[in-house]
Amino acid sequence: MKLHQLRYLVSVAECGTITEAARRLFVSQPSITASIHDLEREMNITIFNRTSKGVTVTDDGQTFLGYARQVIEQADLLEERYKSNATPAPRFAVSCQHYSFAVNAFVDVIRTFDASHYDFTIREEQTHEIIEDVARMKSELGVIYLSDRNREVISKMLRAEELEFEPLFTAAPHVFVCSSHPLANRASVTFDDLDDYPYLSYEQGDFNSFYFSEEPASTLDRRKNIRVRDRATLFNLLIGLNGYTVCSGVISHELNGENIIALPLEADEYMQIGTITRKGTTLSRYGKAYLEALRSHVPGGTIEAVRNA
Repeated sequence: MKLHQLRYLVSVAECGTITEAARRLFVSQPSITASIHDLEREMNITIFNRTSKGVTVTDDGQTFLGYARQVIEQADLLEERYKSNATPAPRFAVSCQHYSFAVNAFVDVIRTFDASHYDFTIREEQTHEIIEDVARMKSELGVIYLSDRNREVISKMLRAEELEFEPLFTAAPHVFVCSSHPLANRASVTFDDLDDYPYLSYEQGDFNSFYFSEEPASTLDRRKNIRVRDRATLFNLLIGLNGYTVCSGVISHELNGENIIALPLEADEYMQIGTITRKGTTLSRYGKAYLEALRSHVPGGTIEAVRNA
């Protein structure tokens, strides 16, 4: 087993195809294919299933990839310390639901390490994609939320993929509205108050059920519904149409501007937001730094309304 074989392996897992990994690494496709075959034979393991559309990681391969990433991380640390001419590019990826605090934490990690070059990725995605990314080791961590309504289904998926959920904080539902919204001066709002306004939510593709929704109370019937894929579009529609979306209430004016505000929502639900990681894996230094940064950007503790729910 050689270090370059592990690097090929990780790159193929991240790219999903050997062709794309070869392009990224500036190595011929046959060289990567032969290298991975040699490694599989040596370790007596099947790491990838080959298909016409690319490769998928086997269950055994998922575990092997976790160890491979740790070996590469340690090798990079050694080279940084002892090889003066070595400048390996740090690599880190995270997948999350559409939370501004998750982006703020990502910014903090980049600023903390302040490398001259790096290859970092943050993916704001559909819920099932986040789970798949972490399970397939495309991302080191994921950020999602659980509630009484989705916990059973999502937890079952996490167990099946050998993933662990670690809570960050628990919040009562809020709504994001624009600062000029007719209800903006209210101390709190109800769904009856919001009935005349467009409800904005994140589209979940083939998994468009309330179990995978990013928004609490997604089972309620609403007369005006708009689904979007990205946060910028959602906020533009909030402002342009006096719409609203249900959220945790944690907002970043630095990223989202002063035109978006959060109002408490009178509802009998809660959001437990946390991270997902693969069982048995040790976070890289970037993963650990990201987790600490997340904690610095979210409220501490559980709010009283949730404790008494």
